[in-house]
Amino acid sequence: QVQLVESGGGLVQAGGSLRLSCAASGIWFSINTMGWYRQAPGRQRELVALITRGGSTNYANSLKGRFTISRDNAKNTVYLQMNSLKPEDTAVYYCNLKPSVVVGPPDGYWGQGTQVTVSS
Repeated sequence: QVQLVESGGGLVQAGGSLRLSCAASGIWFSINTMGWYRQAPGRQRELVALITRGGSTNYANSLKGRFTISRDNAKNTVYLQMNSLKPEDTAVYYCNLKPSVVVGPPDGYWGQGTQVTVSS
């Protein structure tokens, strides 16, 4: 059974930093992309950042320069370094992975989410 476990969320003051981690287990296939999404209260889930197996990255335009995604393929783990946090970054952050083959749910596998709260 594929499981994604996120960690590293919490409460931080504006201007602070947090590092999220997401470790995937039960992986028997090659992983294509790993990424982070977030959902704030009353808003739709939105892309934060993606990283391919080869290390190519894609960020939400509004987050470029503050957030950095990285990945350890050997550990099936993806990280999100978040700097200069703002109150509007407050959301539940979800980890996602998409296999390289056609297995599992159409939108990939999801973690349970980790809360990030940025106080002003």
